[in-house]
Amino acid sequence: MTTVLPTRPVPATADRILDATERLLARFGYNKTTVDDIATEAGVSKRTIYLHFAGKEEVALASIDRVVGRVTDQLRKIARTDAHPTDRVLDMLVARILGRFDSVRSYHQSLEDMFRSLRPTYLARRQRYFDAEAEVFAQVLEEGRRTRAFAITDPLAVAHDLLVATNGLLPYSLSPAEFGRRAEVAARASRIAGLLLDGLRRR
Repeated sequence: MTTVLPTRPVPATADRILDATERLLARFGYNKTTVDDIATEAGVSKRTIYLHFAGKEEVALASIDRVVGRVTDQLRKIARTDAHPTDRVLDMLVARILGRFDSVRSYHQSLEDMFRSLRPTYLARRQRYFDAEAEVFAQVLEEGRRTRAFAITDPLAVAHDLLVATNGLLPYSLSPAEFGRRAEVAARASRIAGLLLDGLRRR
């Protein structure tokens, strides 16, 4: 069964609204951004925003959906390559971290406020995000199990374990100082991914 991520509006106008929202989050943060600000920045009427979104919270959540959707697409792209399963899983673990990091790096100062304001709704969505990612990882892990690259019995359970083990490097877990050190985050992600994969390899 395939996990479906929350849908977002398809029209170009919705993307303009989301692009504007991301710029405002970088500039002012979530709490200081209003629907009027978003309308002005996007060059649309306030009414147009409400045609696509229920309000500011929904716009912000749709922005997060879009970031996660791009990350998941990147994971699928890596999963489809001909690289060895071990290399693919390592690349995917690093990509899920750096994809999110790069998408929100410009507004790291306001990230904590945004997640605090959106926490109940965001947490429900976050589980769907992780379920969708786990399914992609499980496909590669199953291939590795079949080819005897990995000594595992339940690829989906292992996929969820890998996500939990690397969630500490996702943006909402990083301090403002860590946001200024992309190279360090990338290196740490690679080291952790390597350690995890050492535990999965067949001896």
